[in-house]
Amino acid sequence: MINVTQLKEGNYFIEDGAIYLVMNVDLNKNAMRKMIVKLKVKNMRTGSITEMSRNSGYSIETIRLEKRQMQYLYDTGNALCFMDQETYEQIEINKDRLTWEMQFLKGNEIVEITSYEGEVLGINLPAKVTLKITHCEPAVRGDTVNRATKDAVLETGLKIRVPLFIEEGEEVIVRTDTGEYDSRA
Repeated sequence: MINVTQLKEGNYFIEDGAIYLVMNVDLNKNAMRKMIVKLKVKNMRTGSITEMSRNSGYSIETIRLEKRQMQYLYDTGNALCFMDQETYEQIEINKDRLTWEMQFLKGNEIVEITSYEGEVLGINLPAKVTLKITHCEPAVRGDTVNRATKDAVLETGLKIRVPLFIEEGEEVIVRTDTGEYDSRA
């Protein structure tokens, strides 16, 4: 147990049975009041991001999550299968827990699986991934007012906006946090 004022970004803690990741900490101290700690946290089970406030004397139970590098193997229909690179142990994670992450997985990628006491909480993707464009609209001449872009569909089914000079069949680098085009591969 630690005081809430000692929390830092990236810490994990349990409160009311929920596991939270600290995304932002704001310490607010007024003249004669106790310090108020405003936290922006992500619920690791649901993925929802919320804000909470606590007084400076509040104690929180911090935890450590187990993180393992695993390789994405295949889609079983209802779940995605991952394999540990050292023990060759395989686990399956339901698709409904990985709706965002599935848009960036094409097969054989190494991802980081986070778990707590045997319960798989989710996967951490790399910051950027390289994906191939399977369909893209042709560029329209004269459509260049400012930062001209067009629609493109990637090999995983993700739809993004790309610059006009990108053609079908090219590989592009996509940011996994926002799902936006970053650069050519």
